[in-house]
Amino acid sequence: MTDNRRMPAATDSVDPTATAVAERPALAVLRRLRPFLARYRGRVAVALFALLVAAAATLTVPVAFRYLIDLGFSSSAALQESVGVNRVFLGLFAVSVVLALGTAVRFYCVSWLGERISNDLREAVYANVLRQDPRFFESLKTGEVLSRLSTDTTLIQTLVGTSISLGLRNILLLVGSLVMMIITSPALAGLIVGLLVVVVLPIIVFGRRVRRLSRTSQDRLADTGALAGETLNAMSIVQAYGREPAEQARYDAAAEEAFASAVRRTRARALLTVLAIVLVFGAIVFVLWLGAHAVLEGRLSAGLLTQFILYAGLLAGSTGAIAEVMGDVQRAAGATERLLELLDARPAIVGGARRLPDTGGAGAALSFENVAFSYPSRPGELALDGLDFSVAPGETVALVGPSGAGKTTVFQLLLRFYDPLGGAIRLDGVDLRELDLAALRERIGFVSQDSVVFSTSALENIRYGRLDASDEEVFEAARQARADEFIQRLPEGYATYLGERGVRLSGGQRQRIAIARALLRNPPLLLLDEATSALDAQSERAVQAALERAMVGRTTLVIAHRLATIVNADRILVLDHGRLVESGRHDDLNRARGLYARLAAMQFEQPETTT
Repeated sequence: MTDNRRMPAATDSVDPTATAVAERPALAVLRRLRPFLARYRGRVAVALFALLVAAAATLTVPVAFRYLIDLGFSSSAALQESVGVNRVFLGLFAVSVVLALGTAVRFYCVSWLGERISNDLREAVYANVLRQDPRFFESLKTGEVLSRLSTDTTLIQTLVGTSISLGLRNILLLVGSLVMMIITSPALAGLIVGLLVVVVLPIIVFGRRVRRLSRTSQDRLADTGALAGETLNAMSIVQAYGREPAEQARYDAAAEEAFASAVRRTRARALLTVLAIVLVFGAIVFVLWLGAHAVLEGRLSAGLLTQFILYAGLLAGSTGAIAEVMGDVQRAAGATERLLELLDARPAIVGGARRLPDTGGAGAALSFENVAFSYPSRPGELALDGLDFSVAPGETVALVGPSGAGKTTVFQLLLRFYDPLGGAIRLDGVDLRELDLAALRERIGFVSQDSVVFSTSALENIRYGRLDASDEEVFEAARQARADEFIQRLPEGYATYLGERGVRLSGGQRQRIAIARALLRNPPLLLLDEATSALDAQSERAVQAALERAMVGRTTLVIAHRLATIVNADRILVLDHGRLVESGRHDDLNRARGLYARLAAMQFEQPETTT
């Protein structure tokens, strides 16, 4: 077969624009999440209102303390006014109730939004991945996709459900505290604002480094997931060759690299937090020192200084919290970039608008017209070179040839996993590129050499060929594929769970499930890629007979290395290095003494024995 693709490196990118995306500001990247938030404007509005209420309640507390100190404790006359003091305390309690309710509503709404939006994003990314053509997966491992769907969406959930809310809350507190500090003491507040402008600049610069480290950390974590997925999917080979220690070492190395990357990210975030808190608190302590001297000199009351100190504390606390949120934002921006690469990916194969009329059970007409093709991973090597042939409706044609001749490539072009570089492929006279992709593939039943079985019941595995099929239609397809006999012996019959990748079945049983799935589809064009390769001799004869009955009334292309299975084909096409070198029936090709005769001789003729 020709589809010998390279193993992608860990650094391969799904999207060549990823570098440009990575250089955009974090907020510009996160702005791409706005369409997902816009669907839930009502919930966002409630959350913002609750956020404003809670912030306003928090900003009211220092004013209450000012009155307690100035009116309740500093003046001897005010000490007699216990009613006024009581009112202040009742007011404080009312503020606490409002704060609690606002915080609870905000928490519920933003948590709901985090779960909802991450789920919507996960669904959108997965739907787009399903539409991609095979070249997309040449540069991106399956484990990498899974990591982005799980780990990265979790980071975005944390961002939307927690970090953004906390960030907005602390921005409100910061701005509100500054305004109230200016009202309390414009001179001291002016000093704090000036100092904050100076200390925030290094925080912003350092935050960019945190973002780069966050993306790198996510990439390394995804590498470990991809490596584990690849190994677990090949456990039989790993164990058969005794490579458990080697695979453990590979995973340990990847995990340690991910850990080291996470440590670098965490260290940078810790330094960012230290930098923010020390600089901000240092500025505030300096200003408060000046305020204390103002009280001692009688230029400021104790209550006003207390109010100023509380607002300064809110300002410092909110600044530290914003520094923490900035770390989360930078990390989520890296995760969002990785998800946006998947969301923005566009398949190279795009369907047309035409649909074909029903053939009425007459099979499909097929033609390859001077088709040339190279795989994207091997652009300098022609997998098909001027391939030219046609198949009449209802005809059974076998494709044979040595490995790498281009047989499987023919099937991949028919299914439009790729498009030819030159020439045209026509189905019932229509170029495949003009056909709607779904409509094209509905006309094709495909049985691959590597039989795919899903982790569900036998019934649903066969019904995958046609989702609206009745149970009786499924049973009939299983009987035709000689799968009914072993399915009936399973513990729960057709309802038996077959395990991940069909691990509870033998190779031959999986093959018969795949054949039954294709027969249930009842397509005018049937593609069989070594469809009986995993069967024993007895099962092969039974399934071969079923396939011969299924071929009646439909066009069939068969790839076969075992030539005994295709000797009765209407025509045999012999491919070599992507070219059609011979065409005819088995007996005619044998007499021609060409490539087919040599392949047949190796399989049918017995070597001479010596005594």
